[in-house]
Amino acid sequence: MTFEEHVRRALDELPPQLAKALENVAVVVEEELPGDPDLFGLWESAEYMPDKITIFRKPLVEAFPDPGELEKEIRITVLHELAHYFGIDEDRLEDLGYS
Repeated sequence: MTFEEHVRRALDELPPQLAKALENVAVVVEEELPGDPDLFGLWESAEYMPDKITIFRKPLVEAFPDPGELEKEIRITVLHELAHYFGIDEDRLEDLGYS
């Protein structure tokens, strides 16, 4: 399974009520963030623009060479960034085990 397919699977497995609540948000995969090559994901929001969730392939693949662990961490990263979209902060995410 490709990295992008793992991201798609994480999105496809969202509970229906959560998936329906996503509006005007794009989820994309990029290699890495210039200036922060260790970052796994990023949620960005700008007025009058769609929200954007970026999942960074290279740092995840390098940190989790085991395919099963990589799939798990991709899912956690997707959920982490979606949580920011819904207004959940880092402290609460840490409490929930998604930091």
